[in-house]
Amino acid sequence: MRYFIEFAYNGKNYHGFQSQPNVASVQETLTKALQLLVDKSIEIVGAGRTDSGVHAKQMFAHFDIENTIDASYWLPKLNSYLPKDIVIYDIFEVKEDAHARFDASARTYEYYVHTFKDAFLEDSSYYCIQKLDVELMNKACQILFEHIDFECFSKVHTEVFTFNCTITEANWKQKGNQLIFTIKADRFLRNMVRAIVGTMINIGSGKTNLEEFNEIIESKNRSKAGFSVPAHGLFLVKVDYPFLEN
Repeated sequence: MRYFIEFAYNGKNYHGFQSQPNVASVQETLTKALQLLVDKSIEIVGAGRTDSGVHAKQMFAHFDIENTIDASYWLPKLNSYLPKDIVIYDIFEVKEDAHARFDASARTYEYYVHTFKDAFLEDSSYYCIQKLDVELMNKACQILFEHIDFECFSKVHTEVFTFNCTITEANWKQKGNQLIFTIKADRFLRNMVRAIVGTMINIGSGKTNLEEFNEIIESKNRSKAGFSVPAHGLFLVKVDYPFLEN
């Protein structure tokens, strides 16, 4: 039987979601908790990777098990086995061929920027001392919809079959001294969101204009795009599946 788990985590203490040798990962921590509960080897598959230090407000993974699960029993048990920076919200049965990664139809990320020093945002938002033109940055968002190849925002030497992504939502909103960038697409390249945000900060601060932004995308050259903002301001906030209302 196949089950999905819905969970969230603060990525500060982890080298991303995916298990890696000799470093802490969310996947490894979840796997150990599940194995402690079922007392047997178990493998979980996540909806995707998040880089070291990136957070998730909503993430999914699947695993297979022979026995029926009582979620009302499992949820509090699993959460008691997990550290404070990982929480499981739900466990539910899905079809045997449902796949947490390949069946995801879209993912939504948010990046947080604050423009006035704030001691309580240092672990979850990027402090930008420059004055930013939010209206201009939103005009740059419209340019994203005109393209599908985003190689210029991808980490170099990445083994992917295509750099094409269909972006369906991108915007900046201001709440007091904080800016929130929201972006939704069918898939994302490694480092893509952080590179887009860094490039748009250059636009908002007057270092790059809209015509140059379009040329950067068309160049397919990472070195022409802006800097990559730190991981701690990035959150995976939603994963969409055609068979889930979430």
